[in-house]
Amino acid sequence: MADDPITFTCVLEARRETVDFVARLLHLRRCALGTRSGTRSLGPFKQAVLALRCFLDNTRVRQLAVDNAISASTAYDYLNEAIDVLAARDPCVHDALLAAKAAGATHLNLDGTLIHTDRVAMRGPNGADLWWSGKHKHHGSNIQVLSYPDGFPCWVSDVRPGRAHDTTCAKKAEGLLPALELYEAEYQMPTLTDLGYISLSPAIRHPHKKPKGAGLTETQTTYNKVIRGVHGIAERANALLKETFAALQHVSLSPTRIGAITKATLVLLHLEHGRPIPGDRPATSTEPSATA
Repeated sequence: MADDPITFTCVLEARRETVDFVARLLHLRRCALGTRSGTRSLGPFKQAVLALRCFLDNTRVRQLAVDNAISASTAYDYLNEAIDVLAARDPCVHDALLAAKAAGATHLNLDGTLIHTDRVAMRGPNGADLWWSGKHKHHGSNIQVLSYPDGFPCWVSDVRPGRAHDTTCAKKAEGLLPALELYEAEYQMPTLTDLGYISLSPAIRHPHKKPKGAGLTETQTTYNKVIRGVHGIAERANALLKETFAALQHVSLSPTRIGAITKATLVLLHLEHGRPIPGDRPATSTEPSATA
């Protein structure tokens, strides 16, 4: 590091309401822990700014530490704390489906996405690299994303290793398939997918697979065009998450943290677009302002 570092001013590309919301959550966290005033290096508001810089711009933790005159280990602690309090606000699948029903959604979209990482190589079954995705030719983790008909994400799954297939990840996602089947049966709200989820659940609608040695009928071809056309907007959900938050383009923390990071970004995405978080409750406190 240079003896005479150069400083400059920058603007955080986030709504003030988003920063205040994160600061309030961090303030409530400190109240729950019984943290005494003045014992932390940064107040809740500055800690929220530190975390959002990482989410939005993927700013290196070492740089965040220097900018805030704290140690790298403290910066990591502050960042992980912010990730956890935001991820705790992530909607469960039933809240997401209930919000979709209340909004009059005719269907949902389900798609998987790979979050890139290079932090670890771990041997899985048969000696294969657990976090290596053969499809994407990169280390990463699989996240299942459920979205509204307009392509806005409403729910994300826990993290699964990158080598896992979308079908396996959807099966392992806690409560996902039973919830989709319940809402399809009671409210005729099916879930559209691609061929990666073939024959996974009666609640799922996917294109017909071309049989070996034969072609599709005209009816099947037309059905495939309709399904793919309507489901295609599901790519918008993945793009909104990854393009809005550079932290999801390449995660440098442990791959096991990617699930919490993605859940936190989903909450932030709703805040940035001024959309209510499904099933969320107001963050209130009788303690002093979190911006202190």
